[in-house]
Amino acid sequence: MEIDAEMRRKIVVSIVSVGAFFAVFIGIGMQFGPDLGDTGGLALVAAITLFVIVMAAVGVYLGD
Repeated sequence: MEIDAEMRRKIVVSIVSVGAFFAVFIGIGMQFGPDLGDTGGLALVAAITLFVIVMAAVGVYLGD
């Protein structure tokens, strides 16, 4: 099965988006340490919210 250029573009954009999400999670963990506290917890919630918004935007972009 051969993957066409459009499907490769979708795969790359999706992988980069998820990789950025993991990088943000790792950055939050490194910044706030094992005991996140209130600020770290808020940062995680913000990261998850941002991830949902970004993935929705990526879905709209790739749907065209």
